[in-house]
Amino acid sequence: MLLLNLVLSAVAAAALPTPESSEGNQSQPFSQNGLAPWNAGAVNRFPIHSSCNSTQRRQIELGLNETITLAEHAKSHILRWSNESAIYKKYFGDSPTMEAIGAYDIVVNGDKKDILFRCDNPDGNCWAGHWRGTNATDETVICDLSYETRRSLSTMCGLGYTVSDSETNTFWAADLLHRLYHVPAIGQNWIDHFADGYEEVIDQAKKNATLATHDSETLQYFALEAYAYDISAPGIGCPGVQHEHESHDEATTTAESTPTATTADKPSSTQDVPANCHTHEGGELHCT
Repeated sequence: MLLLNLVLSAVAAAALPTPESSEGNQSQPFSQNGLAPWNAGAVNRFPIHSSCNSTQRRQIELGLNETITLAEHAKSHILRWSNESAIYKKYFGDSPTMEAIGAYDIVVNGDKKDILFRCDNPDGNCWAGHWRGTNATDETVICDLSYETRRSLSTMCGLGYTVSDSETNTFWAADLLHRLYHVPAIGQNWIDHFADGYEEVIDQAKKNATLATHDSETLQYFALEAYAYDISAPGIGCPGVQHEHESHDEATTTAESTPTATTADKPSSTQDVPANCHTHEGGELHCT
């Protein structure tokens, strides 16, 4: 009888499926079955075109690293102080903070697959740099003038720089931030130009704050002032002269409210402005 029971037990055990033969076995709910990780193929570094030589590539890479530093700090400032920050109120008014946080975070942590920086002149209209627009919506060209004039964040609040009276593209970090917002992968056709120059940005925060959190110029100015106040000259910053913020039409008639042109994308009086460019107040050349 004992022998019979042993034989029956052996037969029953042999009939049970083994792990190797139980394809689709639900007893292991966390098994990946060889699937790739959810974020496989993510691109974490900004692609740079082969048209850039080693010197150009190095400068663009350093500039993009500082762009991430600038955007990361802007986000961190908002997360720390929310809309209680005086700097936040100055640039974004009473707007909720989530959209501004996202606008900076996508630069830092967004996938960078559909972005390309190049150094040739495929459209024949190089000045300091431009987004290629309908010719290639994912591409940005960086031209010779950028390498000659852009500065590192390490020089902020030095060499005469102030937030209100210097151009946003004084630094690689803010210039490239602006250029990234043109690219659909970052700006998502939501971040755009609604204000030109410091005075308009400050007026917009007071009169039309709903635009401020997706205005390219505002996002640059806030990031620069927060970095200057928190990092470059802690507790002091370099805000510059704080003008009366009348309407833009009134401001343009007042000499002291006109921003000072620096080494921006400024066309000379003897050169034509490229077809895809226009000048802002203070002489800044903006190319799309």
